[in-house]
Amino acid sequence: MEVALLNERVMFQRNEAVVDGVGNHVNAWTDYYACSATIGGEGLASSGERQEAGMTVEDVSMTVTVRYCRKAVDIMSTGYRILFRGEVYDIVDVDHMNFKKKAVKFICRKVRR
Repeated sequence: MEVALLNERVMFQRNEAVVDGVGNHVNAWTDYYACSATIGGEGLASSGERQEAGMTVEDVSMTVTVRYCRKAVDIMSTGYRILFRGEVYDIVDVDHMNFKKKAVKFICRKVRR
């Protein structure tokens, strides 16, 4: 993996139960891991537009590739998301790149807010 391509900063967040001031357990997104990444695949075959409630909605997909590390390997497609340039992306799939322990690729879809 070419280190010069790791030119964007991403934040992985984990969905976990936290206790609020009153003692209630609520689900919240907490920061899990921040690292440099290669962003690619904008405009994947799954990207495009779709009709939703009479509106044309953009459906954006991309890939995020990070260097292999213990925290990156533990990230799954459920319970985690990625923050990139102020936008939220759901993780659709995780590719361990043939388990060579060099990089981990995440296929993501932009969350519509």
